[in-house]
Amino acid sequence: MHLRKVTKKNGRIYLSIVRSYRDKNAKNPRAVTVESLGYLDELEKKYDDPIAFFTEKIKQINKQEAENNSPIILTIDKNERISTNSTTRKNFGYAALSKIYHQLEIDTFLINRQRNSKEEYDANAILKLLVFSRLLYPSSKKTTYENKDVFFEKTNFSLDDLYRCLSFFNKHKESLQLWLHERVKKHYNRNTKLIYCDVTNYYFEIDKQDELRKKGVSKERRPDPIVQMGLFMDTCGIPITYKLFSGSTVDKATLIPMLNGIREDYSLGRIIVVADKGIITGDNIWSTLSDESGYVFSYSIRGADKKLKEYVLDDTDYVWGNDEFKIKSRVCQRQITVTAEDGKKKVKKNIEEKQVIFYNEKYAVKARTERAIAIEKAKYMVKSPSKYNSSNAQGAAKYVKNIAFDSKTGEILENIKQQLSFDEDKVRQEAELDGYYAIVTSELQETDEKIIDICKGLWKIEESFKVTKSDLETRPVFVSTEDHIEAHFLTCFVALVIARILELRLNGKFSVTAIMDSLRGSSCSHAHENYYLFDYYDEILADIGANMGIDFTKKYLSLKEIKTVLGEVKKKK
Repeated sequence: MHLRKVTKKNGRIYLSIVRSYRDKNAKNPRAVTVESLGYLDELEKKYDDPIAFFTEKIKQINKQEAENNSPIILTIDKNERISTNSTTRKNFGYAALSKIYHQLEIDTFLINRQRNSKEEYDANAILKLLVFSRLLYPSSKKTTYENKDVFFEKTNFSLDDLYRCLSFFNKHKESLQLWLHERVKKHYNRNTKLIYCDVTNYYFEIDKQDELRKKGVSKERRPDPIVQMGLFMDTCGIPITYKLFSGSTVDKATLIPMLNGIREDYSLGRIIVVADKGIITGDNIWSTLSDESGYVFSYSIRGADKKLKEYVLDDTDYVWGNDEFKIKSRVCQRQITVTAEDGKKKVKKNIEEKQVIFYNEKYAVKARTERAIAIEKAKYMVKSPSKYNSSNAQGAAKYVKNIAFDSKTGEILENIKQQLSFDEDKVRQEAELDGYYAIVTSELQETDEKIIDICKGLWKIEESFKVTKSDLETRPVFVSTEDHIEAHFLTCFVALVIARILELRLNGKFSVTAIMDSLRGSSCSHAHENYYLFDYYDEILADIGANMGIDFTKKYLSLKEIKTVLGEVKKKK
């Protein structure tokens, strides 16, 4: 680069910084303007000697560029040995996670909350370690601490500090969730007119139950004590808030406490709650309507009354979308049972709702295929009942008459083994409803297609639970006290929020699993002195880099350059 001085027609001298290069096609020198500085007489008002000032500035820039582009000479000692317990491999991909972490100002939240605390540990540093590790290298708290050097972050805290800090996180779990909500709303235009709700549970490999960890209906059919987690999610798949419940709490009992919490703290206005059939009860519907909000619930046809089943199977009014799909709907009065204000009595309430019924041939084929397997199993169960119990009889037991299990052992009761028979009527009743699905909603004016589309969004919250259980390895949980358990799930929640935001920024092009695999792959080894060698790059890293302004392409980076990148991603933009 050099300083260009051009005399204009008005006689004034104009200064600019230009870069000269040789055009490979034209085979002659060219120049491109890097920066237009202005007229010399105007610059003399700001600088004593503008020409000398900018000449020196250009000299320094050229010197820095020459140093950056100069070859690095690395020496190799063939006799060098690896030290015991040494770790030279470090992750760089977490820079993308760090950018979102700081965009959400989680560091600001923790620093402010810890300002008056007597504890000397750095809560922000601890949470970053827990969250980044949960996303990239999920493991126990102890193992996470032992592997802390995989990141370039400062970790001036002990393992005891980490465990003590869990109580601090638990203390502020509600306010942190609300803080995240406000920042997601600010940066990603969060839509909370629709709120998706679902419940799952996580097991603990312990024998003794306590107030939180209790035996209940396990989604994974395990005998261990569990905790229930209720989760609210927005239309983009980003979690809004969560709440833990005792393992003995049934799914349908979680909605009202969560709705009450979000109404009080999040000021969302009118919302439409979207949930699966496991949530639907008269109390949940009435609570939603009483708040002048709405609902879209999937509804069990097989568990419905005779009138609805007759309506479903009546071909009248169905509109075929194609050869495999048909749909119809009606607005009607329905009576629901609601718990009275005294909490004891049950009262009847009449509501007006829209019932959307649709049939899909692909779903019907899938149901028939799955039932065929269950039928074969049920028939074999009748012949050999001693080989089955409540655990391995799942899916087939409903096709066996008179079956009963011992509540303690799970075995089929001895006195009824000879009474078992295959239930042909049950098979016939279920078969005629194959492929049919129902949705009930308060949104009477909404189109059938829109209601179905809304309900389809439930797969995203179901997938979120799968992400927590597989990618984040939320369970089994290795902490034992209630505040530590709560803190564990808080870190998992924060990790899930960050993962979903990154997925959103990439326009849903890649799954969370694929994204984390690539970020995990963006690692480096210490090569020589302050230089690190990188050996992985892919399409996902290319997209992340372009979206977030992080260069993952360089094969060699100095420690200074790495720290510069990690410093840049922490800036609030």
